[in-house]
Amino acid sequence: MREAVIVRAGRTAIGKVNGIHREKEAYELAASVIGPLASGIEEKIDDVLLGNVVGPGGNVARVAALEAGLPVHVPGLTLDRQCSAGLEAVRLASLMVQAGAGNCFIAGGVESASTSPFPKRARFAPDRFGDPDMVPAAENVAKEYGIARAEQDAFARESHERSRAAFAEGTFSREIVDGQVDEALAKERNIARIISRARPLVDVQGATVTAANSCQINDGAAAVVVMEGQSAREYGLKPVLRFTDSFVIGADSNLPGAAPIPAIRELLQRNGLSVADIGRFEINEAFASKICAIAGTLGIPSERINPYGGALAIGHPYGASGAVLVTRLFHTADQHGSKYAVAAIGSGGGIGLAVLFEVLR
Repeated sequence: MREAVIVRAGRTAIGKVNGIHREKEAYELAASVIGPLASGIEEKIDDVLLGNVVGPGGNVARVAALEAGLPVHVPGLTLDRQCSAGLEAVRLASLMVQAGAGNCFIAGGVESASTSPFPKRARFAPDRFGDPDMVPAAENVAKEYGIARAEQDAFARESHERSRAAFAEGTFSREIVDGQVDEALAKERNIARIISRARPLVDVQGATVTAANSCQINDGAAAVVVMEGQSAREYGLKPVLRFTDSFVIGADSNLPGAAPIPAIRELLQRNGLSVADIGRFEINEAFASKICAIAGTLGIPSERINPYGGALAIGHPYGASGAVLVTRLFHTADQHGSKYAVAAIGSGGGIGLAVLFEVLR
């Protein structure tokens, strides 16, 4: 089997819905990432794979590839696995390299909630299985796993603090290719006060999920360059992450936030690894209840899960978020000593996806 490695990674700044990216369509956001990543290797790119969830429909990847100035022979493929779509694109590109279906791919995701033509979300599952909106689904996870509001609020506060520290240290500036700043970090806010005063979003007794321990609705794009290892080295590109394995699984559609639990568990088991072998877990922070449930169930220490913050602080541009996780791992690969890292995400409908990377030094 051939070696699939990641040699470049980048993202836009993440904007709030109707914020800094409000006038940019999805293809334009994606093109602003694809262009810099493709610089100097345009003719070597076999395809562009992009996840997208809220539209506008059509083949966004093809339009974005052309907008970015890639050669017309690069076709483009747009895929939707809901919030897992960006990570699925990276996974699929890696598998294609391993299988010999190409040598060089740009893979990631994009979301423009601001310009989406769809007034409501798509269906996640048939009614007989349960098709809750994401906030009630996050409440389901909190109830099922016994996650109190105080625990969720504490994690949300930590995510903001870690994101602020990473922003101040320049960590995010290495990721961002469009020269902007994540909108949520552009000005100081009294996060502790906001979190403590936030009211539950669901009007039921004992509700714990609030706007402050949940992600926002966002615009943004992220992508990576996946290449065959030997080709990358011949082109003078340095492999940073090696795709090792992945696992995707369906779970209870009423508990989508918990779906990464069986995905991570199976991924580690089939590779003969334990949580202790993984130096970094990047897991999408759609809701604090989700991360608390995953970390508690799998026994992931706090310092090894999202050490630079995550979507609770900077936002969750649905189809792009999985690629944001990989971009974060790429640009901080030299900042932890372990051989392995995991990116994981859960999706509406109850889908868990986890990807194992080997960190190359």
